[in-house]
Amino acid sequence: MTQRTVTIKTSLDARQAAYFVQTASKFNSEIQVSVEDKKINAKSIMGTIALNMKEGQTATIFADGADEALAVEELAAVLC
Repeated sequence: MTQRTVTIKTSLDARQAAYFVQTASKFNSEIQVSVEDKKINAKSIMGTIALNMKEGQTATIFADGADEALAVEELAAVLC
């Protein structure tokens, strides 16, 4: 399992949340994101929107699978 904690640079609106989910969906790994006490499947648009990621919050990305390191790096880049 690979994980990385990042500080969110800009709040995610619906379009940016969709881009985040599209990026996560490219990977075979299971990917989760946690903000505060909520943890969701990064490939779920409803879960991603429900996290309500805001500028300045800390998010932790967890990935488990064959392409986990690349998945974490690409998703971190979307949030930073």
